[in-house]
Amino acid sequence: MPEMTLIDAIREAMDEELARDPRVFITGEDVGRRGGVFRATMGLFEKYGPTRIIDSPLAELSIVAIGIGAAMADLRPICEIQFADFIHPAFNQIVNEAAKMYYRSNGQWNVPLTIRAPYGGGIGGGLYHSQSVEAFFTHVPGLKVVIPSTPYDAKGLLKSAIHDPNPVLFFEPKKGYRSIKGEVPAEDYSVPLGPANVRRSGADLSVYSYGMMAHYCMEAADQVAREDGISCEVVDLRTLLPVDKVTILESFKKTGKALIVHEDNLTMGYGAEVAAVLSDEGFEYMDGPIRRLAGPDVPAVPFSHPLQEAFMPNVNKIVRAIRDLAAY
Repeated sequence: MPEMTLIDAIREAMDEELARDPRVFITGEDVGRRGGVFRATMGLFEKYGPTRIIDSPLAELSIVAIGIGAAMADLRPICEIQFADFIHPAFNQIVNEAAKMYYRSNGQWNVPLTIRAPYGGGIGGGLYHSQSVEAFFTHVPGLKVVIPSTPYDAKGLLKSAIHDPNPVLFFEPKKGYRSIKGEVPAEDYSVPLGPANVRRSGADLSVYSYGMMAHYCMEAADQVAREDGISCEVVDLRTLLPVDKVTILESFKKTGKALIVHEDNLTMGYGAEVAAVLSDEGFEYMDGPIRRLAGPDVPAVPFSHPLQEAFMPNVNKIVRAIRDLAAY
């Protein structure tokens, strides 16, 4: 299988879906001739033209609103929000319109809308280009929230998001766009939305994560296995909503210990939901405290590189947390 980067896998998924289905189109800021700020749509304007790859005004509310209307007219829009930090003006459209349309119409109206957005820190972007916003949307029934951590999953999950009959928020760890590489099949495939993926089997403790942090957790698990003989099971959650309770609990049943890692703020972050599932439905398997490793409760990732490093979980921090938990 050919190896490609995360961003290349995302682009290839969109390219294949544009070719497969004439109803698919992309809209967002600078997605046209420029190819997007991260070049996710590079080359697609030249291939599919201005009626399929549509530059939008600097107005996230209208990007999503146009996407909702087009989806209800049986098109398959892919709306790019340039940075996840910019999604807030469209919050009402996503939460009050897209997420509720199927329910409020008693199943008569679907909204097959995919919203892509790069999220997270680690690139020196400062307060308004580094936020993790997934927890806001995982509270909203009617949405699916997806965050891949490998090129294989990025391509397969994005295809499934485009095929899905209702709205999917597809957040991409931008720090890993070009640093994460992996094999991707040349043939057409998809990865179902919903199931988590046990990327590494283990017996001593379970590590739950997603996005860039799942990539770091794999590195940390390899390190503690090599240096300490600690056997970690790494569960890549992939789809945050709906919650894959079955996989989460099956892993916890095996190990009895859980570490949940994400780069969003600790308080009310997504890890709190995973911890609640484990404590509520997996209490009988518990063999140690349920631990979370996350960003501190400050407004966002700072621009200063030393402060950014202090904010962000990394392999060394995950290794220390694993060792502490394994010692119980």
